Amino acid sequence: MRSRANGMWWGTAVEAPDPARLARFYAELLEWPIVHEEPGTAVVAPPRGAVYIVFQEAAGYRPPVWPPVDGDQRTMMHLDFQVVDLDAAMAEAVAMGAALVPEQPQDHVRVLFDPAGHPFCLCRDDG
Repeated sequence: MRSRANGMWWGTAVEAPDPARLARFYAELLEWPIVHEEPGTAVVAPPRGAVYIVFQEAAGYRPPVWPPVDGDQRTMMHLDFQVVDLDAAMAEAVAMGAALVPEQPQDHVRVLFDPAGHPFCLCRDDG
């Protein structure tokens, strides 16, 4: 995009019924600070860099269903995190409030739900 300059931030916004709670979950999971918080919005960003994740309040929020089911709320996006030790990362995420999804698609990926019900993946990349 021509209107962007070096160092400008970019990111994604995630809807949730309690954005501050969800931001605390991801801040702990990623060991990133919460860099901004106001009613209805919280922002998590890496210690250095121009990437962020915004958590925004959504009235009437319905968590997505995974795996997809016709007629139910579909997952529109999800976060992937590369990890070294899949079992240790999964246990750590569950201890922080995530829930393991019963159906797992691949041996090197674990799908979990965050505290607001969004799926996210922990991925072991052996390549």
